[in-house]
Amino acid sequence: MTRIAVIGDLHGFWDERDTDYFNDADYEQILFLGDLPRLAGGEEVAREISQLRRPALLIPGNHDGSTVLQLYAEMCHRERAARRLSRGQEERVRALEVALGPVLLAGYSLHDCGEFSIIAARPHSMGGDRLYFADYLDRQFGIDSLAASAERLRNLVDRAAEQVLFLAHNGPSGLGDEPDSIWGCDFDPARGDFGDHDLRQAIDYAWRTGRRVRAVLAGHMHHRVSGGYRPWCRFEGETLHLNAARVPRVKHAEEGKLRHHLRLEIYGNETRATEIWVGDDLNEIPGSTATGACEGAAAEW
Repeated sequence: MTRIAVIGDLHGFWDERDTDYFNDADYEQILFLGDLPRLAGGEEVAREISQLRRPALLIPGNHDGSTVLQLYAEMCHRERAARRLSRGQEERVRALEVALGPVLLAGYSLHDCGEFSIIAARPHSMGGDRLYFADYLDRQFGIDSLAASAERLRNLVDRAAEQVLFLAHNGPSGLGDEPDSIWGCDFDPARGDFGDHDLRQAIDYAWRTGRRVRAVLAGHMHHRVSGGYRPWCRFEGETLHLNAARVPRVKHAEEGKLRHHLRLEIYGNETRATEIWVGDDLNEIPGSTATGACEGAAAEW
């Protein structure tokens, strides 16, 4: 059995108890889905998770290596301002990479995990049908469009093993256009499906070329939406899509602080994911579980 920890958008919620727990837990791999800081920066949080002694990957989100003004320009589609404010992003991302230490910074990259290949998708995604941080992605990766991004991901699929996991900050398109869909746009319902189109093309290509896509691991679209919660899991055939963006990932209960992550387990043809809450005493409190084909388990507090 392969056991992987999937940790969604941190937004500053990480401390030494998290590090202690994951250093002792029985995971082959720890996967971070990005957005380390509350708004921008993130080096302090990165230095905390650099103390992990198990193999770990992090795909940067839109809050990683960016500034508050840059984020605002990207969100408002101020292309000239976004281009100017992208200057220095290479240095900011490099500072994050140094602070992470042994935790590998992923993006447009291929990683081994036993019999599986982990394909890290487009870094710094902000969702929808637009290439955000386009100037930085062009300078750093030679990616100037979603079509070019999809092509880069297809090239990674060609090099991957027969069994694949996708690691992304935001999930793929094609999984619902309601505000409370797993990657639906709750803050602007008119935008509907807010999944990444290039990631969807890569997944479809992996299926067509005979890969078994066991899971797609992403976050970005926070669980809490107006009037309730979006589902944190969705099966598409045998492929399990997980949205780990429990924000905040720490909640207070009678027993103290509880810290959230998802446990992904793959054994033979079975894929299972479980919400795990970890207390201050490092004991686990299991939450809802997804096994086999399901329509999705709603996130609840």
